[in-house]
Parts: sequence; C-alpha cells; structure tokens
Amino acid sequence: MTKDYPVIYSAAAKDDLRSIYRYIAYELAEPGIAKKQVDRIRNKIRKLGSFPAKHPSVDWEPWLSMGMHRVPVDNYLIFYLVNEELQQVIVTRIFYGGRDIEKEL
Repeated sequence: MTKDYPVIYSAAAKDDLRSIYRYIAYELAEPGIAKKQVDRIRNKIRKLGSFPAKHPSVDWEPWLSMGMHRVPVDNYLIFYLVNEELQQVIVTRIFYGGRDIEKEL
C-alpha cells in the first residue's frame, strides 16, 4: 500500500481558486455553479496525493525541466509539482484551459 502525499496549495493557486469562484459567482451571476466548480477542482486536487505522477508533464520549458504536471477539470487546468524528497504535491496554478497558458507565463 502506498502512502498518500500531502497536497499543498501555493499562494498563487489559492488566488486562482478564489478568482475562479468570483468570476463565476459575480461576473456570471451564478454562485451555485461557482461553488460546484470550485468543489470539483478541489476534489480533483485532493486526489493528487494518491497517485501524484499519474498525470502527464507539460511539454514546454522551463516547466518541463521542473517536472510540472497538469490535470484537467472541466474547462480548467491544474498545474502541480511532485516533491519526492519531501513526499508532497504542490499545486502551483489553476488556469482556465481556454487561455494561452504558455504566453501568460
């Protein structure tokens, strides 16, 4: 049986999650949908600790060299690192999948 890694959110990832909620709840005037979307993202993030290397790495630098992984949830992409030495998963960013993420970074 494998040990689950703790999952840690970066400050930027926490801000991303709040921004997603605010946009859907206030800009789109759908607070119920906003809560459900954020819940789906958080549930997927919680599962990352069980099999952290399950999802593919990104294919652009410098994130490829860092070992950055990505996992989709609906229209969003969660980016995370696996720190084998500390045995933890670090969620770095959460982006809307329709954005040009490489350009934004």
